[in-house]
Amino acid sequence: MLTRKMLAVGLSELAQGDQDLAAVVDRHGPPPLWSRKPGFPTVVQIILEQQVSLASAKAAFGKLKNTLSEVTPSGLLGLDDGELKTIGFSRQKARYCRELSRAIVEGRFDIESLSQLADADAKEALMSQVGIGRWTADIYLLMALRRPDIWPKGDLALAKAAQQVKNLGELPDQDRLEEMARSWRPWRAVAARVLWHHYLSSD
Repeated sequence: MLTRKMLAVGLSELAQGDQDLAAVVDRHGPPPLWSRKPGFPTVVQIILEQQVSLASAKAAFGKLKNTLSEVTPSGLLGLDDGELKTIGFSRQKARYCRELSRAIVEGRFDIESLSQLADADAKEALMSQVGIGRWTADIYLLMALRRPDIWPKGDLALAKAAQQVKNLGELPDQDRLEEMARSWRPWRAVAARVLWHHYLSSD
């Protein structure tokens, strides 16, 4: 699990091998750890973040927490379509979260066991659930399980940051960006934090 101490080690090693990432840290300081609590609520929040702004997802998740005393699978299953729509769930995301809730309630998916699995196995388990693709699984592994070498393919903010940091003529597609990230192993999740830090600090 990535700790603040490990983050510092990762930053040091990345800086030795990549002067562009080193320059970001020199300019903006080390990135936050950006950790999230493992569990069902965090997966729901990441699903809400799919293809929308973080502010919009945060607002919807805040409404969900205000509606339920505690964000649990059974609690979410108790909300009808109208309530979920009012909170900010699209029809598709409501389906995803309901399917996840049912899988947990029925014992078909053990979200707590993910922390005991290797990266590939944890990712596969998450992606076996309806509506959880690679990006959602990677963000959960990167932020909630705090795995140090996860690269969230498909993250537009990372592509925009990499274009600026690497002074690229055009926005790199996700395959090119993933190839670029291979040089940052075994600290790809730390490199992602550096690029997000650049993106958010440069707005």
